[in-house]
Amino acid sequence: MATAKKLPSGSWRCQVYSHTEETVQSDGTLKKKRIYKSFTSDVPGPKGKRLAEQAASQWAAEKESVHGVQNITFGEALERYIESRESVLSPRTIMDYKRIRKNELQSIMNIKIEIITQEDIQRAINIEAQSRSPKTVRNSHGLVSAVLHIYRPNFALNTTMPKKIHPTIYIPSENEIKLLLKSVSDTDMELPVLLAAFGPMRREEICALTSDDISRNVVHVCKNMVINENKKWIIKTPKSYAGDRYIDYPDFVAEKWKGIKGNIVSLTPDSITGKFNRILKKNNIKHFRFHDLRHYSASIQHALGIPDSYIMQRGGWGNDGTLKAVYRHALEEQTKSMNGVANNYFSELYNTKCNTKKENP
Repeated sequence: MATAKKLPSGSWRCQVYSHTEETVQSDGTLKKKRIYKSFTSDVPGPKGKRLAEQAASQWAAEKESVHGVQNITFGEALERYIESRESVLSPRTIMDYKRIRKNELQSIMNIKIEIITQEDIQRAINIEAQSRSPKTVRNSHGLVSAVLHIYRPNFALNTTMPKKIHPTIYIPSENEIKLLLKSVSDTDMELPVLLAAFGPMRREEICALTSDDISRNVVHVCKNMVINENKKWIIKTPKSYAGDRYIDYPDFVAEKWKGIKGNIVSLTPDSITGKFNRILKKNNIKHFRFHDLRHYSASIQHALGIPDSYIMQRGGWGNDGTLKAVYRHALEEQTKSMNGVANNYFSELYNTKCNTKKENP
């Protein structure tokens, strides 16, 4: 066990051998240099000595536990992690992981997994935060945490992350929905819009839906159409447990899929987005995402007094985070109506009770 030494400042320092670095000299020969990791404590007296030695011992023990991977970099460890999960994670998730490996966190990719520090990780996160959204940065950090959990199980991450920002959510108005329904009537976009606005189903779920998944008015949502790294559309099971669900649609929607065998729609998620955007532009409807039809559906159900637990089940949400964000952006028409009720009451109160002059006796 390494012994701590007292520094002139009064602090204690304990050094532990980390690794050996090789450098090429001017004459072409290799020079080996032993690198030590230092642990210090500013606590005076024997307690400070013990703390420094304890930290050094803990790090040395962890170093031994990852003896088999001390020669690989973080980037190589990340590649191993991705490869080991390709058969169980969705193609989209694997694509995101590979994108992170290629384009993000580059300052730590070539650092040996054995010697990477919290400071290294914090610096990498700070760099990413300058050009990427807080959500993207947090997702990247989550992957770092997962890799370290495998290859440095005793590493305690304590990274300062960028502050979260409230997502900008748009909820289509009733008039916009009516105009949209009129615009897609008797087209290949009618069913996708109905399934999203009155389900609500996601693009990927709609494109994977077949007649075998439907019994009368009830749709069993149990598949997604996703694109893999080879740019091919494939069918996969839902990413989350909540995504596998049953939706009971109204009769007018069920009428639209009667007689259809096989795929309910002959579209891909990307083609739905492209067609949807062109429909909005052609009919002078304010631009919003196809996905926002789900927000419309959730908001209407909430306004009708339907319990959140049912709305979450119907929409395939695993938690109420999205619903809370939707509720913060109440329907514009309802907001104006409620504001009008409140303002009319306040005006009546002011004019009849607070602004009446007393008569002289």
